[in-house]
Parts: sequence; structure tokens; C-alpha cells
Amino acid sequence: MNIATADPVGDLATALAHASRLMTVNPDLAAEQAREILKAVPQQPAALLLLCATHRARRRFAEARDLVAPLAQAQPDWAEAQFEWAMCLAGLGEDKAALAALRRAVAARPNYAEAWRTLGDRLTLQGDSEGADDAYAQSIRAGVTDPRLMNAASALCNNKLAIAEHTLRAHLIEYPTDVAAIRMFAEVAARLGRYVDAEKLLVRCLELAPSFNAARYNLAMVRFRANKAADALPDIERLLAIEPEHPNYRALQAAALSHLGEYEKAAAVYASVLKDYPGQPHIWISYGHSLKTSGQLDDSVAAYRKSIELKPGYGEAWWSLANLKTISFSDGDVDAMNGALLRADIGDSDRVHLHYALGKALEDRRAYADAFAHYAQGAQLRHGVMDYDPELSKEHVLRAKAFFTPALLRARAGQGSPAPDPIFIVGLPRSGSTLIEQILSSHSQIEGTMELPDLGRMVKRVGERKTKRGASKYPEILDELSPDQLRELGEEYLATTRIQRKTAKPFYIDKLPNNFLHTGFIRLILPNAKIIDARRHPMGACFSSFKQHYSRGQGSTYDLGDLGRFYRDYVELMAHFDRVAPGRVHRVIYEHMVADTEAQVRRLLDYCGVAFEPNCLRFYENDRAVRTPSSEQVRQPIYTGGVEHWRHFEPWLGPLKQALGSVVDAYPMAPPEFEV
Repeated sequence: MNIATADPVGDLATALAHASRLMTVNPDLAAEQAREILKAVPQQPAALLLLCATHRARRRFAEARDLVAPLAQAQPDWAEAQFEWAMCLAGLGEDKAALAALRRAVAARPNYAEAWRTLGDRLTLQGDSEGADDAYAQSIRAGVTDPRLMNAASALCNNKLAIAEHTLRAHLIEYPTDVAAIRMFAEVAARLGRYVDAEKLLVRCLELAPSFNAARYNLAMVRFRANKAADALPDIERLLAIEPEHPNYRALQAAALSHLGEYEKAAAVYASVLKDYPGQPHIWISYGHSLKTSGQLDDSVAAYRKSIELKPGYGEAWWSLANLKTISFSDGDVDAMNGALLRADIGDSDRVHLHYALGKALEDRRAYADAFAHYAQGAQLRHGVMDYDPELSKEHVLRAKAFFTPALLRARAGQGSPAPDPIFIVGLPRSGSTLIEQILSSHSQIEGTMELPDLGRMVKRVGERKTKRGASKYPEILDELSPDQLRELGEEYLATTRIQRKTAKPFYIDKLPNNFLHTGFIRLILPNAKIIDARRHPMGACFSSFKQHYSRGQGSTYDLGDLGRFYRDYVELMAHFDRVAPGRVHRVIYEHMVADTEAQVRRLLDYCGVAFEPNCLRFYENDRAVRTPSSEQVRQPIYTGGVEHWRHFEPWLGPLKQALGSVVDAYPMAPPEFEV
């Protein structure tokens, strides 16, 4: 076709359409077509953008940027040019500029669905989940034309979830196969934390439209957030088969692999993402976590430092360094963190992390008053956003004591699954549970896994509890379950946790500390499982938790009074099971383990029913992955200096001691009032 001698309007449109079609199958031919158009019509804007897109498709990002930059700079309100410029900048690792260009694109054209979706993807990589959710909602809104769906999408964008839910429910009664509406309804359910509902909706959506990749990505995300990483992986792999270089798909794959204990594979995937997108501080942190967990300390430190280099005020990166527990901050680091706290452009999350990191840095310098001030400021900020009610814990303890009586346990003896495989390590965080896990997992018959969420999910389902503060039928509802149902629950636990087992060892560990709340449940569904109570001096355990910023949960740890009350609840409940099921829970006193390790290890192994092995005393040589704040500490011989370390902070721990009350003086025993 000779564009120069033919009808310029008709032939130009035809040539552009032809070149656009070629983009999907052969970017090289599309580039040739774009150049032919530009020979005939120099500086033709659509052809320039098309040629830019062909460069980008072949990863020639610098050429693409040089081509589109003059257009984008000259026409800041041309949405398509801003979008193409953003994609080029992203490919070159210029993330801040790419985000700015994407924001200009959606400002210029608010119904630009692809630009909104891409903005959501970029914000996800940055770790801004709230901003990403908003961008994805805007993408959904921009992609619908039905007036009712537009109203529902607007409500979703404004987080008016009740209105969106009502509108979508009415629409789906009339149009039950509208996949756009089903996907939107799933988004509402996910934001409300109803992941089971969201998953069912998205599965239905994909039954109707198997190639609806946006819905498939949503399904993978929902499953991942619901702690169903194994179920999420096939969807992620299917998406990667279509777009193997998609950074969000790869990042989600790495996160899912990490949750499944495949840390080396996860690190390799993160490394591949960072090779293509090196300017992502959030991905550098995730990469650092996977390296840390698999014992690659130097590389993890380098990854965290790279994140800080990219984003100096990034509190999570500073705390990730502090949370290694085994490194010391330099004076320059302390100055940098103090400087970051003075900035007006960081949020409360960064401030929380910075306060905890500075607390660790100053504690290492023995500046205890200043260190405590930072811990307290971080805790106060965190406490303000935590939905924690200490009365719920007390209520649970009282109900459990009333329900799990000697008569009930005798009547249910022998029911549940007879499998002896699980070893539960329970107690309070920072009480030596990771040390016990490392010792046990150094035995040839015992496999270490991680803190498994399966038991808590089962309890929530059995108790029919819809929300954190909603009424629960647990534990009383257990009385309605037949022996077969109890056995099925035990077998369900074994089945759902099997994916965490990487060896053929007969026993495996679940070390989620708060499982102490479900000691009675474990006894009913897995009567032959072992339960180990890791206990540390109340002042030492509680203060160690107070200065530990947890990524999720542990709502009691951000107030000294709440901490003391929670520790009392724990001691009261475990004293009850000592009384109604004597000998069924083995207690390890942290201070005794530190003082006489071999004797305590022998007692521990006897309880677990396995022979003593010397490797258990050389637990620090075990190179298994450890995914807790103590991961680096348990790779060293037992440190005795931490036992009384809390006393440096005793002048400021009055509210804690008062809340603990009699459990301090009675330690390591339970106070007399808990023995009746």
C-alpha cells in the first residue's frame, strides 16, 4: 500500500488498524508498518505511539522512552501518550515518574480502564495495597457501561460497600451470568473479609468466562489472603503461562511459595522480578525476608539496605534490619532514622516501624530510657489502630474452663483422629518457642514447619463466628459433634497442613503460640498429638513482646496493661488443663532450658516419644528455614544474657507488673487462685 498517493484518511486508518493487529502476533512487523506510516505522514501521533509500543514489547525501553517523551511532555492531557510514557518509565525502573504519568493518564481520561488497572498493578508492587484496591475499583468502574453497574462501581470506589452489595445483588437476580457484576460482587465480599464468599463468586465467574484473566488474578489474590496459597498457585501459573513476565503475577507467585515454605524458590522468583524492575523497595523487602528465612543473612541485609537506598524513609525496611536481632546499627543509621521521623511525607505505618527500629538501636547502646520512649511511641501508634478487646480473651478462658471438664474429657477419650504426627508448641510469643522448635527439628524423626494458621481457621468455622467480635458457639458446640465428626476434624487438620511437610519424617511441628487457646480442641480432635507449653518469666516474656512489632495479630502486645492481663489469662487456662488432664501438656521453662540445656532437651524428647540425639544440642547447626523474629538467634548457641534483660527497663514497667499481679511471684508455677 502506498499511503502517500492514496486517500490519506482512509488508508491511514487502515494502516494503523493493520499495524495494531500485528502488535499481538509480531511486534517486528508492527514496527515496520509503523515506520512506513511515519515515512508517509511524519510525526503522525498514533503511529509514533504504536512504534513506541513495539519497542516496549521488545524490551527496548530507552528507545521507546526517547520516542514518546516529547509527545507526553508536550501534551500532558493526552491520556494515551501519558500511559505509554508510564510503561516505558516502568520498564526502565523509574517507578516514581511512571506512577506520576499513570496518574496524569487517568486524570485526563477517568474512564481509562487499562490505565487504572496498570496503576493498581504498580501500586501493588510498591506495597500500597489500599491505593491499589482503589485503582482496581476505578478500573472496574471504567470498564462497565450498564447504569446500575456504574452506580455499584462508584459505591465500591467510595468504599460504600453496603450500597454496592445491595445494588449488585439486585442486578444479579435479573442477570445471574453477568461476569462483570459477579467479579464486582466478589470484590465487595473480599473487602468485607468474606473470602469464602468471594472465592465462590470468582470460581463461578471463571466457569462462565474461563479467559477472564482479571477475575483469575482476583481469585488467586483472594485465596492467598485467605491463607490458601496452595490453591492460589495453579491460577497464578495459568496467568504466567499467558504473560510470563508480568511482575505482579511473579510477585504473587513468590509470596505464595514463601507461605508454602519454598523459600529458595520464592527468592529466585523475587530475584527475577527485581532484575526487570530493580526500583521496587517493597519487592526488595520481600526478597530480603525470603533470604533471611533460608539463612542467607548477608544477602538479606543487602536486600533491606537496597530498599532503604530506594526509599530512605521506608520504616518497614529499617525494622526488617532491626528484626534480625543480630546486627547493630551505625550512628549514621540512627541519624537517618531520626531524620526520617522528621519528614512530613511518611505515614503512621512508617513511623511505627521507625520507632521500633530506633528502640532496638538505642537499646543496643544501653540508652534504655530513650529506647523505651521509642518502643512506647511505636506501641501507642499501633495500639490506636488495633481492634483488640481484652475481655474477649477473658471470656474465652472462662468458657473453656467451664466446658473442658474431667467428665467431658473422659467421655470423649479415644475419639478424634488417632494420628500422633503433630507436635504443637504453644504459649506466648517471645517465650522460647522458636528455640524449642529448632531443637526438636534437629531430630531425625521430627520436621519443623512454621506457625500454621489451620487450627484457628477450623475453630472459627466450627464456632460459626463471622467477625472478630461476633458471637461464637465455640467451645460449647463441640458437645454436639459425633465421634466421626471429631475424627474428621482431626484428619482435616492433617490434610490441610500436609503441604507444609517436605520430608517423610513421622512427626512435625506447629508452633503458632496462640494455639494455647485451643488446647482442649486439640485434645478432642487429635488426642495423641503432643502439646508443649513454652513459658518464660512474665516480665521478660511480656516486655520482649512489647518491643516486638508483629506484622499481624498479637493485639495485646501494644499496651503493657493488656499484655499483663493476657499473660494471666494464658496461665489460668493452662493451669486448668494441668488439673483436668495432668501430664498431657509438657511445659518448658525458658530459664531452665538456658541453665541446663541437656537435661531439659532429654525431658522434652522423652515427652515426644523419641530417643535422645546429640544433634538436638547442636541445634544452631541446623540450616532449616526459620520464619520468626528469632530466626537468626536460634542459629547461634544458647544466649544466657537475655534472661534478666528486662530489668534494664523495670522503671517503666509498672503498669505491666500491676496487671500481672500474683503470676510474677508464683512463677514458674501458677498462682494459688488458678489451682482451683
